[in-house]
Amino acid sequence: MSSRLAQELAEKLALDTVAAADKLDDESLPETIAKSIGASSPTTEELFRTAVRTIMAERRARKLLNERLAAAARAAAPPAQTGS
Repeated sequence: MSSRLAQELAEKLALDTVAAADKLDDESLPETIAKSIGASSPTTEELFRTAVRTIMAERRARKLLNERLAAAARAAAPPAQTGS
């Protein structure tokens, strides 16, 4: 199996696993899946773990970016006028 195929499969599984963890509200699911993979393929396990870390890091960074953009938009908005 090519390393490219292994990486693509691990990335797809990581995306599906993170989505399932969200749906099931089970943040330990990626670890459970990683251990299962590692029992038969340590290389694929590492690819999977890397993909999960990348997905989670992107989520945190995107959340921070969106918060900063929202704060900047609020700061640039004209002040609300109160009715007297």
